Amino acid sequence: MITTYDLLVAHPFLDGLPADQVERLSRWARRAPYRAGTRIFEERSHAQRFWLIREGSVDLQTRTPGRGEIVVETLGPGSVLGWSWMFPPYRWHFSAVTVDPVLSVVLDGVGVRALCRDDPVLGYELTTRFMAVVVDRMQATRARLLDLDEAPA
Repeated sequence: MITTYDLLVAHPFLDGLPADQVERLSRWARRAPYRAGTRIFEERSHAQRFWLIREGSVDLQTRTPGRGEIVVETLGPGSVLGWSWMFPPYRWHFSAVTVDPVLSVVLDGVGVRALCRDDPVLGYELTTRFMAVVVDRMQATRARLLDLDEAPA
């Protein structure tokens, strides 16, 4: 049987992380399967966990005046869902809804923050990895906005 530790080791986000650090993270992790159409979290609600997506896809959505909810980005296998658990005031900036069935590993943000506080090397490593995700998503958003500017009116 594949363990939560095995799922963590196999996820690209944690690639190269020392086994002892992955093992400590696994104490705060569990499998999290979802059916298609499941709302994982709601914009502005309390952020206290993050997910490593193994299978399936998740839409990040936001509400806009006059248009309702729009998809900002779709995350697929190998992606990380959620970084708001790292930064006060710990509120989601988007909503997350599964597009199809999803297999993920969910990690408890409070527990992982405590691990990072107690192990600054792990904390630095995870912060660096999460910041790379943030920068990638900002660049992707920038590219989409530039495409909108170039689209004919």
